[in-house]
Amino acid sequence: MGDQSSSASGGNGGDEDPSLRELLECPICLITMHPPIYQCKNGHPLCSACKSKVGNQCPTCRQELGDIRCLVLEKVAEKFKHSCKYQSSGCPEVLPYSIKSKHEEQCSFRPFNCPYPRCSVVGNISFLVAHLKDSHNGRTSNGCSYSERYIITYETGFQDRTWKPVVFHCYGHYFCLFFESFHLSGSPIYLAYVRFMGEDNEARKYSYGLAVKTNGRKMTWEGIPRSIRDSHESIRDSLDGFMIHSDMATFFFEEDIMRVACWILQEQQTAGNTSAEETRDQKLENLCHGIVELSHKGSDLKILFKISPMKSRKPRVDNPAHFLPSA
Repeated sequence: MGDQSSSASGGNGGDEDPSLRELLECPICLITMHPPIYQCKNGHPLCSACKSKVGNQCPTCRQELGDIRCLVLEKVAEKFKHSCKYQSSGCPEVLPYSIKSKHEEQCSFRPFNCPYPRCSVVGNISFLVAHLKDSHNGRTSNGCSYSERYIITYETGFQDRTWKPVVFHCYGHYFCLFFESFHLSGSPIYLAYVRFMGEDNEARKYSYGLAVKTNGRKMTWEGIPRSIRDSHESIRDSLDGFMIHSDMATFFFEEDIMRVACWILQEQQTAGNTSAEETRDQKLENLCHGIVELSHKGSDLKILFKISPMKSRKPRVDNPAHFLPSA
């Protein structure tokens, strides 16, 4: 299931004396010991993990174990280097034990968390793509554009809900589109957003946008897809996505149909290029118009999604006036 860890100590970090490493081998689990290392009154050592399993009796001489630390072996252990526990997943780092744990917390080879809300599964990207499809009924698509339908029913009233995710592969990466409805401080809202299935530094190379337009009104959103390293809670709490209050959403319904456009356009190399901005705005206008025609039939909410790499991006617009419907 995704990335699996090697043993905590892993491999040898250099030309250390093999006989010294043998001294650090726990007689119970045979894994290289690291601080804290314990010993009985007769000097028989064992690792902290095994100590918690054997009770208060030394497994070698059956004497009382106690909480005596073997400081000599701990100092020896600190001189040795250890492979990252994600070595089997490709990490080449060999580190002193004192910084090994800190590295592993940020290691780029560590498994990812499933981006689906409230799912605790972890694994590598290929595993999570299959997991989203098999366990969360997600749809998958190859290519950088996707059109998805989300059916919204008001007959039973507004409900907290997460629609099926859409996972698509383009530019050598996977992206995941989510759409949710939930209550924020008692107020019902919709939130659509895109996750990048990879590291944050890669996610920042792309941007995405969403828009709704109908009845002479339009709302738009532009942002950066958040890496799945970020928790679902951090996105939901920060509302980092296209948020529409349920009351405002009624301005964009026609017979319970909401038309949403989602896209990522390639940015021009020169920031602030007026003609480039006009070209992008015209593409957005055409896209919004096109989605209205595409969604005209059927009682559903429909999202068109397109991704392109970016060279630069505009900062997030914080002026609330940009998000208010206009006549």
